Amino acid sequence: MRALLVRHAIAADRALASGPDVGRPLTPDGVRRFRRGARALAALVPELEAIFTSPLVRARQTADLLAAAHPGAPTLSEVPELEPGAGSLAILELLRARKSLAAVGLVGHEPDLSLLEGHLLTGGNRSLADFRKGGAALIDFPGRVAAGSGVLLWHLTAGQLRKLAP
Repeated sequence: MRALLVRHAIAADRALASGPDVGRPLTPDGVRRFRRGARALAALVPELEAIFTSPLVRARQTADLLAAAHPGAPTLSEVPELEPGAGSLAILELLRARKSLAAVGLVGHEPDLSLLEGHLLTGGNRSLADFRKGGAALIDFPGRVAAGSGVLLWHLTAGQLRKLAP
């Protein structure tokens, strides 16, 4: 199994948002930029079968763009495990329950994604690298899906993804 970790794209500024944080949408520029990055992700991870996303609007919109870019039409589900602060253990259980899938996408937030990446790679509760908005990482589980058993294949910024887009 492979896990594609994706941070949501550029969202409306929290200070300028008129409603609650959960409803902040992507900006038009965020949509445009991530649409291109999603094309790169489709080329890099064509075997993506399912996408799980935080229910927050900005993450769901990012997940929608990611799903639309994949020709295999992966299933898309909002899950509470990807809400801010849910923790790495909850997401690890989500992955274990879907271990038969070739690849899954996880669209979420910082600092949760960087802590998850560290947990999957080392078993510890520490961040190894930050996820910038629209950035992504691909982790492979050559054996069992467990904390510390993941192998980092790549970690790319949104700008790097856009440069790789077909």
